Amino acid sequence: MLHSALLNVMIKAARKAGRALKRDFGEVENLQVSLKGPANFVTAADHRSEETLREELTHARPGYGFLGEEGGHREGNDKTHTWIVDPLDGTSNFLHGIPHFAISIALEREGTIVAGLVYNPANDDHFIAERGKGAFLNDRRLRVAGRRRLTDSVITCGLPHHGRGDLALALKEIGAVQDKVAGLRRFGAAALDLAWVAAGRFDAYWEHNLGPWDIAAGVLLVREAGGYATDLDGGETPHRTGDIIAGNETIHNELRRLLQATAKT
Repeated sequence: MLHSALLNVMIKAARKAGRALKRDFGEVENLQVSLKGPANFVTAADHRSEETLREELTHARPGYGFLGEEGGHREGNDKTHTWIVDPLDGTSNFLHGIPHFAISIALEREGTIVAGLVYNPANDDHFIAERGKGAFLNDRRLRVAGRRRLTDSVITCGLPHHGRGDLALALKEIGAVQDKVAGLRRFGAAALDLAWVAAGRFDAYWEHNLGPWDIAAGVLLVREAGGYATDLDGGETPHRTGDIIAGNETIHNELRRLLQATAKT
């Protein structure tokens, strides 16, 4: 499949950073049994991945701004374009030797996400999308699942990390949703949760208190796969508010109504 020049830039950067992450991931298994453990090693791998991505993307598009999870925002001469990058989404999975993690790259143009990539180096899955051109997994066109009832749906969600976020609200939401759906999952990588919604593997996903790098690429993937991705109030820029619900139109709306009602109780 032929890709645009823009996607080629993103794919090249992700593959280069991904090669190093895959090598580092192999080393994590050896470190699991050491007294010190792999935490410092993984933190270094995360920072190296972001620096590789920044170098590659900046070399290809020198004027663009760059917003990374680790390094923060760096303005470019071109104020209309910003890369939004998570160099290692699913850090806890990576840390524990679980092969469910990803590199996430999105390009924002004048406030709109126009291209997105989510890449899992562990299995070489490339999820890509451009605005108006569809979403793809390894060159196969993606569509969100077509289920119309929550009782038939498998939903994924996030949970607050220890000491962060509203655990009481999360537990209340999980209790309300689990009673209405076929299954509830928590996989620990927001970018891949969204990519899997786009691929029809999950029927919907919701989470609170995320960074733009966690979800910017995934939001576009879901939308280009025919789905809906908004914040919990229905706003169209969840990567700015940090709260997200994604799924096909029916399940997205049903889940949003359920969560809104739960928040009021």
